[in-house]
Amino acid sequence: MTPKGPYLLDEASDSPFPPAELALHEPDGLLAVGGDLSPIRLLTAYAGGIFPWFSDGQPLLWWSPDPRMVFRTDGVHLSSRFRRALRGSDWRVRADTAFPEVMQACAQAPRPGQDGTWITDDMLAAYLQLHRLGYAHSVEVYDGDALVGGIYGVTIGRMFFGESMFSGRTGGSKIALAALARTLSGWGWPLIDAQVENPHLVRMGAERLERAPFLAQVRRLVREPADVGPWTRGFGEFPASTLAESAGV
Repeated sequence: MTPKGPYLLDEASDSPFPPAELALHEPDGLLAVGGDLSPIRLLTAYAGGIFPWFSDGQPLLWWSPDPRMVFRTDGVHLSSRFRRALRGSDWRVRADTAFPEVMQACAQAPRPGQDGTWITDDMLAAYLQLHRLGYAHSVEVYDGDALVGGIYGVTIGRMFFGESMFSGRTGGSKIALAALARTLSGWGWPLIDAQVENPHLVRMGAERLERAPFLAQVRRLVREPADVGPWTRGFGEFPASTLAESAGV
């Protein structure tokens, strides 16, 4: 039975979350309140289809909305017009060379309808720690030495949980997402969690996935073996223009 209010987490970092199936219908997906942002807490949350989302001055709030927005890694869409422009681009893409800068840029990016950011100082510190442990990664887009776009998220097994992306110049976030999707598809990772719906994600190919099948896939994928550590070498560096012709995007 769905509880009348969110579950209150114990202060111990290894205290369990309730099943994501118990998340509230209103507000959609709110599951738990409290706890901390320790690595074990965050990794336990993501492995259970749960993520933190709160603003300064709020307690820690944990969510598992229904439906969930996801990208199939072979289904990210770039418009024909954008592809044509991309063919002449000299921008380049790499990974895990500027994780703090990507998070900071995401925190500072304006969001329509939002006042402020959920990427608080505590969130920055927590995900930087996950990055140092090899579980959080960024994909960066560069014009020369200038960082012009990026995306970051958390990985467990063969599942990528997207957190945020930004465009310093037009199209930067699209390139970062498309590069991430193409690489993950090549590695045999089928899904990118995009959390909640917005029109930009839908235009790029995000799909609604009901909570039950989403959780089933997450619980399977997080158990699959995958390397933990920096992506810089395995991801490589390549021209953004190559994404214009990629079948998977």
